[in-house]
Amino acid sequence: MLPSFQNRICSIDILRGFDMLMIVLADQFFSKLNKGVGSDFTAALARQFSHPEWLGFRFYDIIMPLFLFVVGAVIPFSASKYTQNAVNKKLLFLKLTRRFFILFVLGWIVQGNLLDFDLSKFKIFSNTLQAIAVGYVFTTISCVYLKPIQRYFLFAACLLVYALLLTLPIIPDTGRSTLIPGANFALYVDHLIFGPFDDGKQYTWFLSSLGFTATTLSGLFAGELIKIQKDKVKVVKTLLIYGAIAIGLGLLGNIWHPVVKKIWSSTFVLVSSGVCYFLMAAFYWIIDVKQKYKWAFFLKVIGMNAITAYVITHVLPFPKIAGFILYGLAPYTGNYYELVTVIGGFALLYLLLRYMYKNKTFIKV
Repeated sequence: MLPSFQNRICSIDILRGFDMLMIVLADQFFSKLNKGVGSDFTAALARQFSHPEWLGFRFYDIIMPLFLFVVGAVIPFSASKYTQNAVNKKLLFLKLTRRFFILFVLGWIVQGNLLDFDLSKFKIFSNTLQAIAVGYVFTTISCVYLKPIQRYFLFAACLLVYALLLTLPIIPDTGRSTLIPGANFALYVDHLIFGPFDDGKQYTWFLSSLGFTATTLSGLFAGELIKIQKDKVKVVKTLLIYGAIAIGLGLLGNIWHPVVKKIWSSTFVLVSSGVCYFLMAAFYWIIDVKQKYKWAFFLKVIGMNAITAYVITHVLPFPKIAGFILYGLAPYTGNYYELVTVIGGFALLYLLLRYMYKNKTFIKV
């Protein structure tokens, strides 16, 4: 067990597991906990694990950006073998094409509408996995073909271009684009390109891909720092500096360009990336610098099969499955019964992931 920790950047695997824990457990856990307790404190916790209606930022908003960030952090390690010659680069494009297609299909499956076999319900682009596909492809290409300074310029260009697209264009029959629901250029473009197959909600995806790419690039910068800088304490300090700068710029920009997750505004990219840098610094300090990793083994188990955990929890209702086993506790747990089934469902998922880990079964796309 220990060698597998020592041969990888453990903090990245464990941070990915932490993110997946938030996705598959936290929102349901705190919601059901509040249903059982019903206090102001538990209500505040539950609120932090739900998205704001439009403006603002809650802790739950970090989940999707962190997923993209961790994907970017791995790229400097996985893409280095493709930089040597033209043959390797050809293989890279084949790999990128395959992964892009698989992630989009998995996104359609997770969406649920694909399995309805009803074309009227089908959505082309409306899922975290599909956002990862876009961010991963463009960030990997930039890692292979661009110099470090050019990648920083690309990051800035994504944010600037997207911010301008959200504020300058004139939308037919609406007027100038604004960052409010139903009157932003990103939503208009989604309707225009995807037609009846667009998301159908306030979330935007096509132009927001500029933000997805920028978020993944921010993770790439963290991964490059970890790979190149041998002084681990300096890595932590630099990550904290990156995080402080990103959050500072995001909060400053929020005065003119609001933080909105649903359209992945440029200020949202900055604020969420800043939080990701802080989390990366904390996990890297604890796991890779201080070597305190035994407590986090369960997170590593989840993180090593993150895509599997994400997809399977959207396809199989683990809390309901746990209910078939735990229904006898209902009379004794009262308002806490749903919390019990959520915990039981997570336990079933973890046992599956633990079995896969023990048998070295790691499903990658």
